[in-house]
Amino acid sequence: MLYYLFDYLEKHFDFPGAGLFQYISFRAACSAILSLTISLVFGKRLINILRRRQVGGTVRDLGLTGQLEKAGTPTMGGLIILAAILIPTLLFARLTNIYVLTMIIATVWLGIVGFMDDYIKVFKKDKKGLAGTSKIIGQVGVGLIVASMLYFNENVYIKTKVTDVPSSFNALNQTEDPSLWKEEKSLKTTIPFVKDNEFNYAWLLPDSWQTKTGLFILFAVIVVIIVTAVSNGANITDGIDGLAAGTSAIIGVTLALLAYLSGNYIFADYLNIMYIPHTGELVIFISAFVGACIGFLWYNTYPAQVFMGDTGSLALGGIIATFAIAIRKELLIPALCGIFLIENLSVMLQVSYFKYTKKKYGEGRRIFLMSPLHHHYQKKGFHESKIVSRFWIIGIMLAILTIITLKTR
Repeated sequence: MLYYLFDYLEKHFDFPGAGLFQYISFRAACSAILSLTISLVFGKRLINILRRRQVGGTVRDLGLTGQLEKAGTPTMGGLIILAAILIPTLLFARLTNIYVLTMIIATVWLGIVGFMDDYIKVFKKDKKGLAGTSKIIGQVGVGLIVASMLYFNENVYIKTKVTDVPSSFNALNQTEDPSLWKEEKSLKTTIPFVKDNEFNYAWLLPDSWQTKTGLFILFAVIVVIIVTAVSNGANITDGIDGLAAGTSAIIGVTLALLAYLSGNYIFADYLNIMYIPHTGELVIFISAFVGACIGFLWYNTYPAQVFMGDTGSLALGGIIATFAIAIRKELLIPALCGIFLIENLSVMLQVSYFKYTKKKYGEGRRIFLMSPLHHHYQKKGFHESKIVSRFWIIGIMLAILTIITLKTR
């Protein structure tokens, strides 16, 4: 909203300083600062409201040190994160941008799904929360909406360099002249460790199936799987104080860099990566996301004053997945979101192995002392602050690896 206001003031009144709002970097900085402010200032007020209304989380006795002390800690703190993301985005981003609109819808949708789950747990006193099928339907629903918006909108495309450039043009002019790029509407995405760094989902289908409908169905299935997997991974990771929020902040910083590089034709050409017009505007959104996660950590680090609940964790994972898909970097998720992946796999392996050994030997056996993986280390006697710190370090290493893959071919 402020972008349009200052754009009007600059064009009609030559208002001093209004031109700053034309720069993505300036608006991204404003977005991050406002997001942090909202988290810190209004976060405390929301926590007090939750305490007065006795919106406390129930804790199952898993035999973990200090676990029962957390009983009654306010939950649904994800509302802080959602507000700190959406308000700066609405103020500083171009709301006509299809990518920004997609992120707003995905954030609100998954926030509602998570809120319903928390509401049932807290106010209906049902520890199971929202039925698993209902939660999956919600995740599939947002996946279909995201897929539809990104597939059918005419402003979603990539640009490739024109090869038959006149020899009189030097490299600098070729980069700075947007007319030397041609639009391409395709399902191409970024794939690491490959020479051209690109993969087209259309290659997965026979030629006879490569119709508009066939390609959309394929794209929708891929989007639904990614959104569901990453949102569940973030949800599982949110098991000890500060782990999900801190990991998400690290991922957010990396996504901000990737979006800025991919949305700028100068950097895209220099790095020889996919140029995706209009995605630079997403930097404003992801800056608010990072600010919200860091601000939330003020109250969520050990000992936590508030839990984000599914309101926050489902939204965080869904935002990361949707953002990665929008900037065509979703195949980098296994590296970038390695913490989420490991946490998810630890649960799957534990459950599968337990069922297999119970069927074969009549007694279930475990791979880990407890899953998800962070509980395994708690059982081994590690303090949760140390576990979180080391997981963050691994997350930073994975983020650096993700960035390196852009040039490692």
